[in-house]
Amino acid sequence: MRGDFVYDATADHYTCPAGAHLSKSTNRSDHHGDIDHYRNLTACLNCELRPRCTPEKVKRVKRWKHEAVLDAMQRRLDQLPDAMGLRRQTVEHVFGTLKSWAGSAHFLSRTLKKVRTEMSLTVLAYNMKRMIRLIGVGPMLGAIRTGTRTKLRAQKSTPPTSRPNSALLHSLDPSRSY
Repeated sequence: MRGDFVYDATADHYTCPAGAHLSKSTNRSDHHGDIDHYRNLTACLNCELRPRCTPEKVKRVKRWKHEAVLDAMQRRLDQLPDAMGLRRQTVEHVFGTLKSWAGSAHFLSRTLKKVRTEMSLTVLAYNMKRMIRLIGVGPMLGAIRTGTRTKLRAQKSTPPTSRPNSALLHSLDPSRSY
């Protein structure tokens, strides 16, 4: 199983359950893209654990060149097991609402530029509807006329009932402000 193989980023090799190193093989003509192949041609042949690792003669492990990004995300998720639940609470409702507005249909426009415009308009409509629900029509129109966000924050009548935990969100992506 691949989970039994541990990747060492500094040495750029995998260590198998028996302790042998699987090194990166050279790219073959039929292997293209961003996938690296790791193997150990000699250690696997005489290994007692080989039936547990692979039915083949040699265990081959594939690794995406950018898999370090996935590993870092998995570490963050392991530290904060509730993070995906919070993401579902904050994001899935928005996408579900937008999908229901569209009637579960495809975009009406063609070409990427036009689809981006259509999506931007849909998101703008969602945000405006949400702001009307949170602060009311009058304060929102006043803020639009003056072009300030601070006026909206000062005139907010009631805080939202379910506000995401900003500390948790910040720990997921410290570069963003919530």
